[in-house]
Amino acid sequence: MPPKKVQEPERKPMIGRVGTNLKVGIVGVPNVGKSTFFNVLTKSSAAAENFPFCTIDPNENKVPVPDARFDYLCEYFKPASKVPAFLTVVDIAGLVKGASEGQGLGNAFLSHISACDALFHLCRAFEDDDVTHVEGEVNPVRDLDIISEELRLKDEENLMKNLEKLERTVGRGADKKLKPEYDTLLKIKSILVDEKKHIRFADWDAKDIEILNKYLFLTSKPCIYLVNLSEKDYIKKKNKWLIKIKEWVDKNDPGALIIPFSGAFEHKLVEEDVVPKEGDPTSALDKIIVQGYKALQLEYFFTAGADEVKAWTIQKGTKAPQAAGRIHTNFEKGFIMAEVMKFQDFKEEGSEAACKAAGKYRQQGRNYVVEDGDIIFFKFNAGAGLKDAKKK
Repeated sequence: MPPKKVQEPERKPMIGRVGTNLKVGIVGVPNVGKSTFFNVLTKSSAAAENFPFCTIDPNENKVPVPDARFDYLCEYFKPASKVPAFLTVVDIAGLVKGASEGQGLGNAFLSHISACDALFHLCRAFEDDDVTHVEGEVNPVRDLDIISEELRLKDEENLMKNLEKLERTVGRGADKKLKPEYDTLLKIKSILVDEKKHIRFADWDAKDIEILNKYLFLTSKPCIYLVNLSEKDYIKKKNKWLIKIKEWVDKNDPGALIIPFSGAFEHKLVEEDVVPKEGDPTSALDKIIVQGYKALQLEYFFTAGADEVKAWTIQKGTKAPQAAGRIHTNFEKGFIMAEVMKFQDFKEEGSEAACKAAGKYRQQGRNYVVEDGDIIFFKFNAGAGLKDAKKK
């Protein structure tokens, strides 16, 4: 009797661009520590001065994603080449109240946000007489309100402009094909304009998401909140604004992640090359990088051997042939199977041979959905592309 075919669960598409070259943008009002944070995160030297709009053109850099699994594989195989996964981070100039109407070069800066796929929303919770605040005094809750509302207002402007265009065609019955798109934009309007909420908070079906991905609204992007503390407050893990910030996030972006850090502390670790002792406060950068990567709905699989250990970035839900195509297009075209070990199995068993002996080295077909941390060897029908594939 043939085995019963298992019905795969329907996968809901994700809001956002498709691909692996995705970016996280750092947003916030001026002089909250965005460029300092960007510099310590990416080991860059972008200008970070004490005046608004020090950053005008966005700075962009890649930072390796820390992963103990990757480190273990490198230690095990001692390869000639080591290639981790990377997170692309963009430092965007500060937004001020009225940015959606062009204040403070707002239109240009909002377009820079549009080119990103997730956001680090950085707010300042430290006092420093030497670092001015564009609003006159430190109040991160007010700053959160400003940025949140400016993004919403820009989306509202974009939405209403497109709705008016569609109304002229759909309303007159000139183009019935655009009716589903028009209906989705009306649903978006009820959230964005009527309820004055961000788009990502609503529950959208697959057809809605297809339309959302056409427009890539600013408020549909996932957001992680970074709270910049003084070195003293970070070490003590105490600051008067943290509870108020959490209350704001719980109300305005329920479920979003809040990560306290200290730009001054991180800068000190980098500049002085300090290695924290056991029990000392540690850097928050690894956590921020990993969470930023996850916010983009990215993950990676490994190829591992004496020549190279490499983490290959894919989007969640990627099937084996498309994952193989990340290595070379011929691998996808001629895909036969994926031979897969789970990292944990490899570590526990101690070798590939031991995994095979334990039945933990599995052959997977084209419907296999690759999981984060899989160690994979692809078999493919070489055909005409074998020479190129071997060179890769």
